[in-house]
Amino acid sequence: MIDATPSTGKKDVGTLIVASLFIGLGLITLYDVTTYSDSDSVVFPSFVAYALIFCSVLVILYSWLRPNPHNGFGSGDWWRRLLLVATMLGACLVMPLAGFLPATAIAFVGGLIAARHEGWDRKSGFVFALSGVFIMAGFYSLFRFALGVPLP
Repeated sequence: MIDATPSTGKKDVGTLIVASLFIGLGLITLYDVTTYSDSDSVVFPSFVAYALIFCSVLVILYSWLRPNPHNGFGSGDWWRRLLLVATMLGACLVMPLAGFLPATAIAFVGGLIAARHEGWDRKSGFVFALSGVFIMAGFYSLFRFALGVPLP
């Protein structure tokens, strides 16, 4: 539930720092795409960079206008957070070597294991595996054919 009264608590410095870093990464990306020789390759990274900068500015404004001193990691399983970060980093490392689909499979499986709090059975495993294949094929088709993004 969202509290309608203005908060007078301290600012969430972590949110401000991370949002500022994302603005910086967006600006670096916008500078980097100016060196691309193929004009078609500029569209997608530029759009993502502008969206990242816009959303980060919104987060900073919201954090300044309605600070939430209760933000933070909260309680929960640390292994899930570590698995998610390790999975994303692993997928980034595997992509140049093995390609888009194996890296996407690693990200999907690791993220699913980190996010699934319920138990596993054959039916849910089958449903998730099948949906993962369709999701990965859909993203591959979207990037490769619809957007024309060259994939490793």
